[in-house]
Amino acid sequence: MNQTTRQEAGARPGGPGLELGIEVPSRVPTHWYNLNADLPEPAPPPLDPATDEPIRPADLEPLFAKALIAQELSTERRLEIPRPVREVYSLWRPSPLRRAVRLERTLGTRARIYYKYEGVSPCGSHKPNSSVPQAYFNLVEGIRRLTTETGAGQWGASLAFACALFGMSCEVWQVRSSYEQKPYRRLQMGVYGSQCHASPSELTESGRRMRERFPDTTGSLGMAISEAVEVAAKDPGTHYALGSVLNHVMIHQSVIGLELLDQLAEAGEEQADVVFACAGGGSNAAGIIFPLLGRNLREGSTTRFVAVEPAACPSMTRGEYRYDFGDVAGMTPKLKMYTLGTDFVPPAIHAGGLRYHGMSPMVSHAVHLGLIEPIAVEQDRSFEAGVLFARTEGIVPAPESTHAIAGALDHATSAGVGDGEVIVIGVSGNGVLDLAAYDGRF
Repeated sequence: MNQTTRQEAGARPGGPGLELGIEVPSRVPTHWYNLNADLPEPAPPPLDPATDEPIRPADLEPLFAKALIAQELSTERRLEIPRPVREVYSLWRPSPLRRAVRLERTLGTRARIYYKYEGVSPCGSHKPNSSVPQAYFNLVEGIRRLTTETGAGQWGASLAFACALFGMSCEVWQVRSSYEQKPYRRLQMGVYGSQCHASPSELTESGRRMRERFPDTTGSLGMAISEAVEVAAKDPGTHYALGSVLNHVMIHQSVIGLELLDQLAEAGEEQADVVFACAGGGSNAAGIIFPLLGRNLREGSTTRFVAVEPAACPSMTRGEYRYDFGDVAGMTPKLKMYTLGTDFVPPAIHAGGLRYHGMSPMVSHAVHLGLIEPIAVEQDRSFEAGVLFARTEGIVPAPESTHAIAGALDHATSAGVGDGEVIVIGVSGNGVLDLAAYDGRF
């Protein structure tokens, strides 16, 4: 794409240089939802680490596109989705909502169980919901290269996918344990034309310092973020993209819950009684929960929300709600979130996408206000639930998704479940590229 075309495309979202003119199904959302518009108390702002004052938009411009910064700080309820993004979304959106009848019968539950399945995306997870708009908004501002981190690899593969579609380059730092355990994710990134490095690496100053400080480390998302941010900060033609945690990512993921509201109505359900979602950095949980939580706040519906995290990395259930850095090297703004501390290095659990020391500020704020209930699930229990789900519904869920499934199944078989109660599970992705995690668990 030449400079003239980029300028035309940047004149307005969905400019002539990026639209393909393909038909977009009417059920693909036209706007994202922003929970900041409906919260009873505003979420605490990110802080400049040098001054401890609220961050200014200009402070974020070396790393992020201006349109994404505006979304990060926005309090508007509805934000328009550009046409080129909706064209890419139409490859898999709307994702299906399915009734888990076989699972219900096997459990003998009195509840009706549904699952919203994000594994139908080209990358097999919910992550392209944000990678596509992030690549798009950077491209229309003239950025042609993005860096990022990834845990299990879903986000890295999704950003690689988005960059390939928009003719951009992408460099990914993957948590070392996942890089070694999940070779197919990095191979997927390579197919899309991106580079992937095990983190911490010898390629960055922060990586070398972390390898010296933690010589036998299996890595962490906080370490990988430091490396990706460092590379982007040193190159004015490169920006950084984050797959979770920040507000603009939560906003992009809202397409999941917006679709869910319509699909539940089509299924004849007045509302979901309880929604279960896995939570590591918060993107999947926010995506399926926030639009329904917004309806609770505006209209008085009574859906309950449960964010399920791994017991091995329990930021919400055992962490502190305070300001902390999002990365180990202290290169990011300070965020008010539930955190285990930046020095916390989780064990090399197979649910690599949930191995983060903190939780999204927006999710954390909702938990702090009592609007979302966090619980922690042991890994063995989550895989038991994942195997049962596969044997009844036919889908091998991603290891991250098994946590939400485990929480939902425990509730569905409890004495407290109501007759005809509507349970919705967010199945954030499929586990076809993570089958090694299931080895020895069936």
